[in-house]
Amino acid sequence: MFAIFKREFKSYFQTPIGYIFMSLFLLISGIFFVYGNIFGKDPNFTSFLSGIVFVFLLSVPVLTMRLLTDDIRQKTDILLISNPLKIVEIVLGKYLAAIALFLLTLLVTVLYAVVMSFHGDIDTWETVGAYIGFVLLGCSFISIGLFISASTENQVVAAIITFVALLLSWIMDFIAQGVPNDQTAGIVFAAIIAAAVVIWIFLSTKDWIITAAVAVIGLAVILIFYFVNRGVYIGFIGKVFNWLSLVKRFQTFTLGILKLDGIVYYLSISTLFAFLTVRLIEKKRWS
Repeated sequence: MFAIFKREFKSYFQTPIGYIFMSLFLLISGIFFVYGNIFGKDPNFTSFLSGIVFVFLLSVPVLTMRLLTDDIRQKTDILLISNPLKIVEIVLGKYLAAIALFLLTLLVTVLYAVVMSFHGDIDTWETVGAYIGFVLLGCSFISIGLFISASTENQVVAAIITFVALLLSWIMDFIAQGVPNDQTAGIVFAAIIAAAVVIWIFLSTKDWIITAAVAVIGLAVILIFYFVNRGVYIGFIGKVFNWLSLVKRFQTFTLGILKLDGIVYYLSISTLFAFLTVRLIEKKRWS
């Protein structure tokens, strides 16, 4: 795994990708800091970190678009999955290399906090909490980009899909405010989610027995909630959309509050998409 990590991390500086990512992120975040905190005389450094979430959202597709697309396009993915290394080690090596570059870039922004501390007091624990949240959010974003990169051999396509996916996660709160919140809509939406899971299970396994079992379980769960506590379906769509919002939980960290559920949520998202990437590559190995 270390060999993959070392190769990938070096490649960021042997190609323009690493320089473009760092330049894009630091340039735009620097403008945010100067105009928002320096010229705007805003002593709240966490507002800067909240403001550059969108900047990072723009930068992640550049960082992740070539992680696995290059191997697929150049057919070197065949060599990777046929070597003695486990696929998990390959995926983790590439994932950790992207995270390392992200952390290196984010570390530069600590200088902004140092500059502010010379001109006034900043809340240390709020700043630390915001950075921890930003790191967890970044790891989640990168894991999504990693998965999408493994799904296509075109870097531009990977970048566009990654941007759209992250943008949707960013505006999920706004979407949640406009969706129906009545009970009937909640039941229909729950059925749609169950159907999507069943279709995904079938496409992944091609096993009718497993698919039928999952379908029966999904239907049973929906009916149980309907007869036992149908009130759970009121506002259900909004609750699901809020749960899918990656940025929503970040706001808690900017207050200096490290909530366990937020940490577990981000770690779960990162683990889930890393796992899905491994499964996708394994499927290609056996196909």
